[in-house]
Amino acid sequence: MDQATIRQAIASGQTSLGIELGSTRIKAVLTGPDLMPVAAGSFDWENSQIDGIWTYSQDDVWHGVQSSFAAMAADVKSRYDLDLTTTGAIGISGMMHGYLAFDHKDQLLVPFRTWRNTITGPAS
Repeated sequence: MDQATIRQAIASGQTSLGIELGSTRIKAVLTGPDLMPVAAGSFDWENSQIDGIWTYSQDDVWHGVQSSFAAMAADVKSRYDLDLTTTGAIGISGMMHGYLAFDHKDQLLVPFRTWRNTITGPAS
């Protein structure tokens, strides 16, 4: 897509935002109608061991999502001289080797468990 077509797609919300919570970074990617990336931002993070469990804090999750989105929005501004104000769709994915367990009030039951934990063997 040419620059003018991309600018029009961004301005009219004909884009999709993907946010991926990976094991080493959180990435935000904006794609155009042709599904090709038009802007991106990321936030590097590292899990930590707390009480014998490898985890990420909820504060780190939200800080990382906000930081990666802000970096992607700044990329839009830098490349296309536009403020990102809308998008047509949003998708969120997470690492396949981790999990978040919530109760009926959306509160975490246990800390975010990551791919580095090896505590499920006895239960399997």
